[in-house]
Amino acid sequence: MPDDSTDDLDSVSAHRGIEPAEQAAAMMTAAGMARMPARVMMALVAAPEGGYTAAELCERLGVSAAAVSGAVRYLQQLHFIQRRSRPGDRRDRYEFVHDPFVSSIVGNMPVYSRLSAYIDDIAAEHSDDQGAHDRALELAEFFRFLSTRMLQIVEDWREQRREP
Repeated sequence: MPDDSTDDLDSVSAHRGIEPAEQAAAMMTAAGMARMPARVMMALVAAPEGGYTAAELCERLGVSAAAVSGAVRYLQQLHFIQRRSRPGDRRDRYEFVHDPFVSSIVGNMPVYSRLSAYIDDIAAEHSDDQGAHDRALELAEFFRFLSTRMLQIVEDWREQRREP
């Protein structure tokens, strides 16, 4: 009679990059991302071609289906991962999206501009309170600076990737 624990060990050891993926997820968690979405995202970065099913993510991470479901839903809302179906397979597969951070930065550019305008309005309404006025102006300037620099970083990244 085969030992089921050996089969489980073999299927987990078939996954590559587990330790560095967990370390990267821990760093992302320390930077403010929720733990389970960070773990799922890094598992998908290290996933084989074609990604993982939800069951395979559960197996790789040693967590419940509910934990994976919530993390997958969150990561899909951020457009960091995508769900793909395959003809003849009832199970969906999840894959890491190509360049999701670049897309996220580009998508948030209007947010930084609009946010700086709102914060300018805060400064204007506090012309009689120098502390509040200065804080608001500094924050608005930071968001304008961030918007400009992030756009330049994205352009630099795209140019670097085009170079042979």
